[in-house]
Amino acid sequence: MSRRTGLSRTQWIASVQSVLFFGLAIGVIQPFSLKFATEVASNPVSDIILSNIPVFDVDLIFVYGMLLLIGFIAILCAHHPRRIPFMLNSLSLFIIIRCIFISLTHVGPFLPHTSTEFGPLITHLFFGADFFFSGHTGAPFLMALMYWREKLLRIVFLLWSVVFATIVLLGHLHYSIDVAAAYFITYSIYHLAVQFFPISRQWFVVDDPTEKAFI
Repeated sequence: MSRRTGLSRTQWIASVQSVLFFGLAIGVIQPFSLKFATEVASNPVSDIILSNIPVFDVDLIFVYGMLLLIGFIAILCAHHPRRIPFMLNSLSLFIIIRCIFISLTHVGPFLPHTSTEFGPLITHLFFGADFFFSGHTGAPFLMALMYWREKLLRIVFLLWSVVFATIVLLGHLHYSIDVAAAYFITYSIYHLAVQFFPISRQWFVVDDPTEKAFI
């Protein structure tokens, strides 16, 4: 059995469970929360950054940048299948906690903001009143925390997060508090995942004998 790609029966079962968990989070919980938050959204509020910069058309980067991130994560999973359970469990936890936050906060979108019709599916997934906190900022930062000791990947994901943080502000797609809070909340989510999923966390780091849980 290959050290890098071989999976035991337990790891196969854990991978399937993590896929189902992720499907529940992104396919059921997130659409429901997004629909609810959008329907009950109130008026927009002022923002110290957005109120002082013009709106830029960043919709292509906003949508296709996230799709590219998803594709890149999928490639990493294919290269190291034993990392799938922890990665998907962590992302699922991230999505669920974010859904709780957006369901509690019903601020309307800042005006003006960039918005382009990409078809009902893309528009439904990427555009709505799901502001606090920024998933575009937090998701790549979560990946950076997972790959913290792999310097190149850490830098790539950190840059990805900073780019997303910048474009959502330039496009007035998130309030500044959504972006700032994403880093603090995501850091906490990562450590919750380490505590909740210790076995799959060990599978994630087994290829690096020097790896220790990120503190």
